[in-house]
Amino acid sequence: QVQLVESGGGLVQPGGSLRLSCAASGSIFRTYAMGWYRQAPGMPRGLVAAMSTGGSTIYTDSVKGRFTISRSNAKNTVYLQMNSLKPEDTAVYYCNKYPLNEAYWGQGTQVTVSS
Repeated sequence: QVQLVESGGGLVQPGGSLRLSCAASGSIFRTYAMGWYRQAPGMPRGLVAAMSTGGSTIYTDSVKGRFTISRSNAKNTVYLQMNSLKPEDTAVYYCNKYPLNEAYWGQGTQVTVSS
């Protein structure tokens, strides 16, 4: 059974930083590229960043240079370091494999960027 548990969200001021974590069950983590996705109110869920098992990364244009995805094979965990946060980064953040599998969504973690 696939399990993805996101954590690390919160309220932060513009310009601040947060690090999100996603603990993944071993079978999915070892096999697939992993991604972070986000959904803002009234918007569709979209890819933020993804990392292959070999370490290759992709980012959506709006976060390039500010966000960094990484993974710990020892901990079966994928991270999203978010710096220079902007109000438009406010969303619920989810992890999933990349490409995603609709059956794998977790509960997500809320990120709110506001002064």
